Amino acid sequence: MVKMTTGLPETSGNLEKLNANLARIEALSQRLVAAMAEKRAPNPSLEAPGQELYAKAASAWWSEAMRDPAKILEQQIAFWGKSLKHYVEAQQVLARGKLAVPTDPTPKDRRFANPLWDSHPYFNFIKQQYLMNVEAMEQAVRGIENLEPGDRRRVEYFTRQIMDMMAPTNFLGTNPDALERAVETDGESLVRGLENLVRDIEVNRGELVVTLADREAFRVGGNIGTAPGSVVFRNRLIELIQYAPSTDKVHATPLVIFPPWINKFYILDLKPINSLIRWIVDQGFTLFVVSWKNPDAGYAETGMDDYVTEGYLAAIAEIRAITGQDRVNAVGYCIAGTTLGLTLALMRKRGDKSVNAATFLTTLTDFSDPGEVGVFLDDDFVDGIEAQVTRDGYLDKYFMSRTFSYLRSNDLIYGPAIRSYMLGEAPPAFDLLYWNGDGTNLPAKMAVEYLRGLCQQDRFARGGFTICGETVTLKDVRLPLCAVACETDHIAPWKASFNGIAGMGSKDKTFILSQSGHIAGIVNPPGKDKYGHYTGEAPLGDADAWREAAQFHKGSWWPLWGAWLAARSGKMVPSRQPGDAAHPELAPAPGTYVSEVPAV
Repeated sequence: MVKMTTGLPETSGNLEKLNANLARIEALSQRLVAAMAEKRAPNPSLEAPGQELYAKAASAWWSEAMRDPAKILEQQIAFWGKSLKHYVEAQQVLARGKLAVPTDPTPKDRRFANPLWDSHPYFNFIKQQYLMNVEAMEQAVRGIENLEPGDRRRVEYFTRQIMDMMAPTNFLGTNPDALERAVETDGESLVRGLENLVRDIEVNRGELVVTLADREAFRVGGNIGTAPGSVVFRNRLIELIQYAPSTDKVHATPLVIFPPWINKFYILDLKPINSLIRWIVDQGFTLFVVSWKNPDAGYAETGMDDYVTEGYLAAIAEIRAITGQDRVNAVGYCIAGTTLGLTLALMRKRGDKSVNAATFLTTLTDFSDPGEVGVFLDDDFVDGIEAQVTRDGYLDKYFMSRTFSYLRSNDLIYGPAIRSYMLGEAPPAFDLLYWNGDGTNLPAKMAVEYLRGLCQQDRFARGGFTICGETVTLKDVRLPLCAVACETDHIAPWKASFNGIAGMGSKDKTFILSQSGHIAGIVNPPGKDKYGHYTGEAPLGDADAWREAAQFHKGSWWPLWGAWLAARSGKMVPSRQPGDAAHPELAPAPGTYVSEVPAV
């Protein structure tokens, strides 16, 4: 009798581990149900575009089908033919007894990096058919005529969102990476993934928000946001931070940065190696940075006027008092650049010359073509936002974060979800993603004023926007200015940024186009040479013409801007320590507002 080796002890151990994991899944499922019960009442207007968009698309499609049925049939028959041919070819390969795939003409896609997508008949069939489906959908949408450009952009965008959501990589049964990991770990990866899922839903009060970075790996003021300085002024909207000098001499004219209050300012001071704040100080500038309050319902009636008065004008007044200088130079980033433009126009109307020169980073002031984010600026969404903030008193950071994440859904939603929930991986210790998940709320009144008056109605560029009792336009911005836009920016498209700067009344304008996107194009320190930039001498008229004539420069734009700023910052004087007798240190940098969690 032959004794057979069955490996039963190992199998028994595996079964015990599997059963233990199943028991953990049951307990986690109960936690999941409890966490989901905390979910806020859904606002349908914020979950999808309004029915009117679907009606327009359907009407245009059916109108075309009636007018030119041959075109629609040709599209359908071509898709059916490709699908049938693909099925037959896959069956023929299997019929020959080969575990192989047919010819694969589909384009490369980093979602399908696992070799099984190219070698295994099951996974390859699914991948090829999915990409065929995507191609057919894209062709069908492109072929729809009689749609207004804005409606077309929205139909294309939301169709792409549906296609990305339905990718086979997003489902366990059709994701070879997840299945392989589950087998290798005896189901442990799926349990860890469920633990990650439950944790994210619990932390976000019933909402599913994927954790992008390890929350325990960073501490603002501990290992990020560590540039030395002091809070020297505080009111209900801002903490004004003055950074400690690192040089014996500094330029006489101080510099203030107004970061966006949609996010937190420490994106400019993540690590010493890529800290724009530290770099500016090292160039011999007295630097102030505004840290904005993270508002709750108590700020419901805080509007754009308040941000200008208690934010911009208050900061400028305090800086002048501390430094003894009549003028400051100012920087505005994103929405803070938009509002800086409004402030400068208001100051000119009032005859206030407190700002000497201004810099705009990835700033939109002309919203005639806001790019991808424009798909969320029609009344269906904005009406929903207005109803939500009227009820809550503020726009929860959840809605802003979700909107911007869907602009890059594969990178910021589906990819992280796959790694966390299906592969069971812990979120990475990545400072940029940690910052990205550390969002802020917006006051109700301010959010609606911004969305209606600036984004939708484009009143700063078209007819005039009323701020603090004055009606201002782009032409009212007339001081020397420098603008930096980013080539692949999906939040503030560079051409839209260019158009706003071109429309300003200044005679002294410098425009810099950085490679990369909204964050990486700005946080791009010298030395790495990862992204370059373009400059040009052509007049700021047509964006494409300017770009064609522009010269490319390797490396960061920071030194070029530093030289521009130095030429407008006066003589060198002894360096200044933070504050003075009337402005004692209220807290060390990065201050208290940056870490506050508002009441909800």
